[in-house]
Amino acid sequence: QVQLVESGGGLVQAGGSLRLSCAASGRDLRTYFLAWIRQAPGKEREFLGAIGWSGPGIGYPDSVLGRFTISRDNDRETVYLQMNSLKPEDTAVYYCVADLSFSRTSDGYEFWGQGTQVTVSS
Repeated sequence: QVQLVESGGGLVQAGGSLRLSCAASGRDLRTYFLAWIRQAPGKEREFLGAIGWSGPGIGYPDSVLGRFTISRDNDRETVYLQMNSLKPEDTAVYYCVADLSFSRTSDGYEFWGQGTQVTVSS
């Protein structure tokens, strides 16, 4: 079992930045991929990228490539999503998720946090 708790969401103006955090707990965390997924009202869930125990974030979709960066602090068992140049269309609930395997789809992740709201005003 893996427990995930997101924080750092809020209201930001377009062009601004936010950093989301995801505190992870559980056994054998080093074996899990941690990822971020978002869901905007009336839209499907969107995979934003993932990170393994080591190495950079991977799998960024075009919608966030170059603006969002995933990083991981293994000592603090925390994953971050740095979001820059935010746009109103980035408004969504952002979820931290985990699974033993990498996937680009939300269905591929077994463990989910409760989500944190990000609202970008124009």
